Amino acid sequence: MTDANADLLFSRRPGLTTNEQPITTRLNPIMNAIQADLTESQQAELKSSALFNDDLAPVPSTQRKWAAGSFAALWISMSACIPTYMLASSLIGGGMNWWQAVFTIFLGNLIVLVPMVLNAHAGTKYGIPFPVYCRASFGTLGANVPAILRALVACGWFGIQAWIGGDAIYKILGVFLPRLLEAKALPVLDINGYQFVCFLLFWSINMWVIYRGIDTIRFLLNIKAPLLIVLGLLLLWWAWRNAGGFGPMLSQPSAFDPGQPKAGQFWSYFFPALTGMIGFWATLSLNIPDFSRYAKSQRDQILGQALGLPTTMALYSFIGVAVTSATTIIFHETLWNPVDVLTRFKNPAVLVTALISLCIATLATNIAANVVSPANDFAHLAPRWISFRVGGYITGFIGVLMMPWKLVSDPSGYIFTWLIAYSALLGPIGGILIADYFVCRHCKLDLVALYKADGEYRFTNGFSVVALIALLLGALPSLPGFLVQIKALGQGSVPQLLADLYHYAWFIGFAVAFVVYVGGRKITQVVK
Repeated sequence: MTDANADLLFSRRPGLTTNEQPITTRLNPIMNAIQADLTESQQAELKSSALFNDDLAPVPSTQRKWAAGSFAALWISMSACIPTYMLASSLIGGGMNWWQAVFTIFLGNLIVLVPMVLNAHAGTKYGIPFPVYCRASFGTLGANVPAILRALVACGWFGIQAWIGGDAIYKILGVFLPRLLEAKALPVLDINGYQFVCFLLFWSINMWVIYRGIDTIRFLLNIKAPLLIVLGLLLLWWAWRNAGGFGPMLSQPSAFDPGQPKAGQFWSYFFPALTGMIGFWATLSLNIPDFSRYAKSQRDQILGQALGLPTTMALYSFIGVAVTSATTIIFHETLWNPVDVLTRFKNPAVLVTALISLCIATLATNIAANVVSPANDFAHLAPRWISFRVGGYITGFIGVLMMPWKLVSDPSGYIFTWLIAYSALLGPIGGILIADYFVCRHCKLDLVALYKADGEYRFTNGFSVVALIALLLGALPSLPGFLVQIKALGQGSVPQLLADLYHYAWFIGFAVAFVVYVGGRKITQVVK
């Protein structure tokens, strides 16, 4: 079916009543026609609004160029990255065997695909970015709350990716200049001066790409995915050859099997790990409208994401799992960071090639996944003063201040502190957005009113009290467990049942916020 035919099949035909519409339209409410085209008078009205700038404006149907293949390529490019490799490796380090780790990642991505596709619907239908989408549920000013929460998480991820690129430069330079690796750590930073300089070098390259703009980003994405996939497959071949084949590599037993060190503890590890896997892309499941606003049709964004996300994550995580398992056999220690594996090679040509590939791949992923959204989110704070480029600069500077090397210093902290912690905030936001758009509004928004300070979405002085209460109540159940996780509270100071809720942070936050928001909206309607 062509894109044009799909749009015709799934669009509502003007002049017909609901019962006279094609059966596909009535039975598939998620498939709606694009409604992002504004009249000249509407455009003129919006340009005078303080809530409008060109970066936040609806993308008209004439400028939609992303087909299903574009979305699949986007996810292949973003998923084939070092953090994906480390994600799988960390599960092996936590005690899982290879198939348990790959299954956990695949299942987590299948689950997060659902809110991803649902939140993408508004972006495709109305051509709006994430912060503007938030105005319908949180209010014209209240939308800054989820936007900034999402942006701060992206700043952390931006810093992590910049650290990974800088760390690759540092460790591979260390192969040629071993004295660099012997430098003492600096106070407060807990890394040495050479590490910090390499980090700032790679960070500066990111800032330059932001300055260059979207064309440079698109070029990097086009060459990045093949580079990192080839590098991953070469690592897999090396591991297969040196470990004696897939048999020894994948025969490592689970630490949770009978007679093993963590026997009987699988489920207590699995569910927190699954929450972490969902948290990995919980960020993009919210701000996916930033990309889906360029989709030609709903069919394109749904099909492209379904094909690109779970499959690529499973494939690349398998590479991470297999190579990590092989390092246990080859080096008698578990190396969960691919940069550490590459430094074991002594051939200068191999090291330089690997360095260039890692840096380009990490750079492309960082800009696409961790700059597009926060740049829009920060621009939303003051549309008249903050452009997409300035928002990108803000993201970069905050990423440095968050000291990202501490977030990924060990596998346990990477999953149980970083990924789960922010999923406790993003889960409730996702629940509120989906409840508002699909349950309360039935996929119908007033596009012009989204950009008006005194319109339908003003609520109470620009803030939706119902949404803010739902967000707070959704995040609250995970707070005690989070405080125990970061050791702000003692293990016995909180009832174990309450502390364990943190391990299900995204699920609980999403469900609580969803129910509270729907209930709150019904109560306010009754009061009116």
